Amino acid sequence: MADGSQARDIESSQAAADAAREARADVKKPISVSKAKEAVAEAKAAKGLPAHASRQVKAGNEFHEFNVDVWITNFNSVEFGFWRRDRNKAKSRQFTSDMDIFAEVIENGERTGLLGYREELWKQKTGMDKRLVFKLFNESLNWRATMDLMLARSLQLTFGAKGMPVIAFSANLNDHDFMIYIERSAHKWPLLPENWSFTIMEDGVPQFYRLRRDLIDFAGDYTLYNQNNQQIGRITGRLLSFGKWRGRVKREHADKRLVMALQLFCGMLAFNRGCRKHLKALAVDVAAGRIKPKIEKQEADLYLNPRRVR
Repeated sequence: MADGSQARDIESSQAAADAAREARADVKKPISVSKAKEAVAEAKAAKGLPAHASRQVKAGNEFHEFNVDVWITNFNSVEFGFWRRDRNKAKSRQFTSDMDIFAEVIENGERTGLLGYREELWKQKTGMDKRLVFKLFNESLNWRATMDLMLARSLQLTFGAKGMPVIAFSANLNDHDFMIYIERSAHKWPLLPENWSFTIMEDGVPQFYRLRRDLIDFAGDYTLYNQNNQQIGRITGRLLSFGKWRGRVKREHADKRLVMALQLFCGMLAFNRGCRKHLKALAVDVAAGRIKPKIEKQEADLYLNPRRVR
């Protein structure tokens, strides 16, 4: 019995020694690169981080970005083709018979919006009948926003600035209860950059924004400031490719309404010089009595008193 017990003790000791050697071998064995990556990915997933998180991705997530690309010709997939315009009109009653799609909005590599303007009003009308009205649609041509050149308001500001053209637009967004008025500042010295300003109501509280054109600028570059004079975004044009703008807004400020207002502003930049030229000539003709001031009903509705007796 004693010999049997002693033999079992020897076998147990040998088994324990073998197990210890195998354990030490596993500890010393190097971990493969693939297994190391899998371990890091599992650790990041446990913390709620993406497996491919890196410094570059984090920097990219700091801004919400979009591109507004103006088409040079009308040969595009939206309008070119038989009965294409009639089908577009059927999709949205905001798509009028004289609507011309002139630009697209690109976000995250995909087309998310289309910009169109009323070509007949801008190119074929004259005097007080000539207005700039353009609209923002989504990819399926559902209406999202409208931006109107307000002639009466613009003339008022121009006369107040002693003839320097001061442009005012009103923007109507599909999911916003308040109008957004985007205006060029009359406080501008010759050869110095222009400033634009607008207000967005958020839960009954106004949020003020300013767009300042760069002092040295060849392509239409603007910096976006909030009411605390903090730089929260940029609009950058392309020098050798007219009609293309890139917008960037810090994510903590990238409210959907602010992004839409900036996209409309980029679309307006394609007409900025033409609007100033038209308004300056219009102010001269009105002051000389050659043109009688009048506005269309669509613009007059924007000035209606909401507390009027009905």
